[in-house]
Amino acid sequence: MTTPHAARDIDTSRPHSARMYDYYLGGKDHFDIDEKAAETVAAAYPGIFVCARENRAFMHRATRVLAQEHGIRQWLDIGTGIPTEPNLHQVAQAVVPEAKVVYADNDPLVLKYAERLMRSTPQGRTTYIEADVNDPESLLDAPELAEVLDLNRPVALSLNALMHFITDAQDPYGIVGRLLGALPSGSALALSHCTPDFDPATWQKVTDIYTNAGTPVQFRSQKDVARFFDGLDLLDPGVTVGHRWRPESPVGDAALTDAEVSLWTGVGIKP
Repeated sequence: MTTPHAARDIDTSRPHSARMYDYYLGGKDHFDIDEKAAETVAAAYPGIFVCARENRAFMHRATRVLAQEHGIRQWLDIGTGIPTEPNLHQVAQAVVPEAKVVYADNDPLVLKYAERLMRSTPQGRTTYIEADVNDPESLLDAPELAEVLDLNRPVALSLNALMHFITDAQDPYGIVGRLLGALPSGSALALSHCTPDFDPATWQKVTDIYTNAGTPVQFRSQKDVARFFDGLDLLDPGVTVGHRWRPESPVGDAALTDAEVSLWTGVGIKP
C-alpha cells in the first residue's frame, strides 16, 4: 500500500520511539541515532530487551485468548509500530482465518513498511490507516476503518506499549474512554504499559532519556494502569506483570523478575 503520506521524509535527526522499539526487538528498521538512544536506555535499564519481548508475547497471548475464548473477530490496533512477525493479524488469523484487523499509527516509517501488514488470509481483511490516538474521533471516522470493521459488532481495541507515550496533560483516560465508547458490548481492551513500580530510580532515568530526546513519556503505577479498565470486566488474572498474564506454561518464565519486565498488562471485556 502506498499513500501520499508514505513519501514524506523520515526524520532521522532525532531518535524515534518506534525505531528504538524495533532495535529492542532485534529488528533492522532503525537508524544509528535510534540505536544510540536505545543503548543509552539499555545502559540505565538492561531489562528493556526483556520488556519489549514480553510485551510482544503478551499481545500474542491476549489476541489468541480473545479469538478462542471470547469470539472476537475484529481488532483495532493503535500505535502498532514497525511490523515484526508474527504481527497481530497473523496471530488472530491463525486462530480465525476470517479475522479483520485495522492497524493505526502516525509514524511515516511505519507507513513505509505498511505493505508487510497487508498479507491477510483470503477470508479476512487487513488494512493500515495513518491516524493519531490523540485524535480518536478522526481515527474512528476514517473511511478505511469503516471499510474493514463493523462497529456494530465486537472489536478488540489493542493498545500495546502506547499509553505511556500519552501524558496526563493529553487526557489518556479520556482518549481510551472515547475509543471504547464507540465500540459495542462484547468488545475488549487489551493494554500493556511500562511501569516504574519495581525500580523507580531506574525508570526516572528512562523517562529523562526519552523526554530529553523529544519524546515525552509517563510511566504509570498498577493503580493508574488499572484505571484504563474502569467499567470493563477484567479477565483473570487482572492487571498483572506481562509474563504473568496467562503464561503458556503453568509457572510462566520463572527466570524472569517483575523488575526486569516492568510492564503491567490486562484484558477487559465491555459489558
